[in-house]
Amino acid sequence: MQDINSSAVKLVIAGPVGAGKTTTIRTLSDSEPVSTEMPMSEPAMGDKTTTTVAFDFSTVMLDDGQPLFIYGLPGQERFEHMWSIVLEGAFGVLLVLDASDERLQEECEGWLAAIEKIAPGTPVVIGLTKTDLLAKPDLRSLRANLAEQGLVLPVFSFDARDKAQANHMVRALLASID
Repeated sequence: MQDINSSAVKLVIAGPVGAGKTTTIRTLSDSEPVSTEMPMSEPAMGDKTTTTVAFDFSTVMLDDGQPLFIYGLPGQERFEHMWSIVLEGAFGVLLVLDASDERLQEECEGWLAAIEKIAPGTPVVIGLTKTDLLAKPDLRSLRANLAEQGLVLPVFSFDARDKAQANHMVRALLASID
């Protein structure tokens, strides 16, 4: 992974429940992440029976030996009191969204608004997971919707289980702040 300056060492991964935040963190990590996964109080979402209740945390060593601290936000709104704590000092946010969610546009708008309210001006890259579940993933309509709101943000599809693809998302975020 490329280098970043010494003051920018905290990356936050945000998004709704089941989008792939914890999987992305595990994929990026050099060691087993600290996780606050607990059994879901609501009905299971397919195979997903646990949810993050505080945050996930891990580190990745950058090419220059500097650690990159990765934090994952809890996706449920009832844990949103953690969002401002975790977002403080972040150099950027990787917003992970489930492309197969019929409320994709709404989820994207809601998360971007929350991030902007808590951490104004923080760079964001959007990563769409589960595009393999769609006959034809439609990234263009999400980009067009963002453009209508005056937002030009990188939007990619990626597999949260694939290290190279997850690294690409982080590199895109780093490139957006250079």
